[in-house]
Amino acid sequence: MRLIYNFLITLVQWMLPISTLFGPKMKQFVRGRKGVFTQLAQALDGERPTIWFHAASLGEYEQGLPVIKAIHQMYPDHQMLLSFFSPSGYEHKKDSAFKSMPSLSKGVVCYLPLDTRANAISFLDVVNPVMVFFIKYEFWPNYLRQLKKRKTRTFLLSGVFRPQQAFFKWHGKWMRKSLRSFEHFFLQDTASLEHLHKLHFQNATLSGDTRFDRVAQQIGQDNTLAIAEGFVKEQHCVVCGSTWPEDLAVLVPFINTDTSNTKWVIAPHELHPDKLAQLKNDLQVSYTTFSEGDSSTLAGAKVLILDTIGLLSRMYSYAHIAYVGGAAGHSGLHNILEPATFGIPILCGPHIEKFPEAQRLRQLAGLYTVANKEEATAMFKKLLADTTFRTQTGMIAGHFVNANTGATKTVISYIKQYPL
Repeated sequence: MRLIYNFLITLVQWMLPISTLFGPKMKQFVRGRKGVFTQLAQALDGERPTIWFHAASLGEYEQGLPVIKAIHQMYPDHQMLLSFFSPSGYEHKKDSAFKSMPSLSKGVVCYLPLDTRANAISFLDVVNPVMVFFIKYEFWPNYLRQLKKRKTRTFLLSGVFRPQQAFFKWHGKWMRKSLRSFEHFFLQDTASLEHLHKLHFQNATLSGDTRFDRVAQQIGQDNTLAIAEGFVKEQHCVVCGSTWPEDLAVLVPFINTDTSNTKWVIAPHELHPDKLAQLKNDLQVSYTTFSEGDSSTLAGAKVLILDTIGLLSRMYSYAHIAYVGGAAGHSGLHNILEPATFGIPILCGPHIEKFPEAQRLRQLAGLYTVANKEEATAMFKKLLADTTFRTQTGMIAGHFVNANTGATKTVISYIKQYPL
């Protein structure tokens, strides 16, 4: 199976130039990896040890950020390398990943080359990390195999294991060997710990999810947005974050018929001009956009379209209700913890099977799923009209975040026990 995997991943690498014909994301995916070894050799200081963090995309970066900060505080003289697999992570954070750590004089961001044996060897020859953290479920067999050969300390942060993964299949024996590269697994939930125990791995800790630590930090930051101040005023506000067309099909019909004084913020997940144009065309109420909004348009608009990135978490601080996108279809539910930390009730689509934090919060009655526009209409009306219900639901969401922080502390306690 390893030979088949290596053949296929090498074949993919050969075919990548052709894939640039299929859209801008693939162009970024391919072009961003060109010359990465030379770039790293120039950017990294060969005289300083390197600690490497790898995230699949932007969400995993946010998940790992509390640990990145804590490790930097422990080892301020080490340089930090952050790699991404997807363009959505790298392109958004290539210039700002370490901005919240002003004392970090040496921080490098790059794409992770594809997991061929040659790439793994070349990458590790250049980086030569003394410690490595993979975030959530990034398992690249050739990188892991080379890290084990080099006896590099390797950890999994906020790991998740499910029976559907290759490790638990009859053909996954070679993949299970990759797991031996990890010195320790820090896992999100009990189910993941039990699955790993079935594979006879005992070097694991139920640490929880570092995303709780990340969003909890948001409360202590300055979340002020001038445009939000001018838009919301003293009225109720519903923030619909990371929405897909399936979400908008549920939301827009109610927004168009909402006669209350409620203000609506819509943050589409994809900011393609054609998708934004479709949203504007579907809205039958007054709207403005973040890029065009000013004092003359904000006051009279019912809807603010957030046609920019990086502001959604701050916008949630102005919300009385949040709708989180991705679960109306099968794109994948986005981060429910960002609004939950502000103590507001949350609505989302019904497809939350792969998101244990959403399932748990629904069981606690801090989150409600809506399957269609009729269910969405009923829940929005109830939350907007019933102050007690809205307040209690929000309190449950806020307590849920507060009660589950501490994963970063667990990770750092282990590292302090076995320091570099």
